Amino acid sequence: MKLQRTTFILLLFALGLGSFVYFYEIRGATQRQQASENAKQIFTFAADDIQSLTIRRDSSNVILERTNRPDPPRWQLQAPVSAPASEASVSYLTDLLIKGVQKRKVSSEANQLHEFGLDQPQASIEIKLRNQKTHRLILGKPDFNNSFLYAQADPTTKPDGKIDVLLVSKDFQNAVNREITEWQQVGNTSQTSSPLPLPTVNTSSPKPKK
Repeated sequence: MKLQRTTFILLLFALGLGSFVYFYEIRGATQRQQASENAKQIFTFAADDIQSLTIRRDSSNVILERTNRPDPPRWQLQAPVSAPASEASVSYLTDLLIKGVQKRKVSSEANQLHEFGLDQPQASIEIKLRNQKTHRLILGKPDFNNSFLYAQADPTTKPDGKIDVLLVSKDFQNAVNREITEWQQVGNTSQTSSPLPLPTVNTSSPKPKK
């Protein structure tokens, strides 16, 4: 009787160990791998690889070009005006591009772009690298709980007619929706104003009164 009881306990232990191995090692590994894939980086280039940025919006396009200057400003605003660019505004955007991750990736039909606000996006960012390669990030509308933005990175249609839609940080929305003055270096007025002419000085001697 004691032997049977011991055998029964060992059997329960073996079953419990087997369940642990299955749920943690096998099923858990699959879930961890899926979570890792969902949270991977949007792009893999470095900040120094970026040569230019073009932000396309409904109101206007913003074009930023890296200069060869060793000291700030290292970026030049090329459009809609020509002026030294705000290093803070550019760095905020480039940091998001190189460090940003996709919180989730979903597969959708190509004809359902309107459900994510990607048929008429709020903005798109075109990134040109020093090696002449280009990347593109399209920003759609916020998700249902207003926590993330729907987006597409280097959008392509798969052979099965589907597309990948990403969930990315809403910080991208703040990074691109700026007034033109926010893209300009603070205190830069050389491109927007001209010095006033000096007053004319009359050097002739006054005529004596009669």
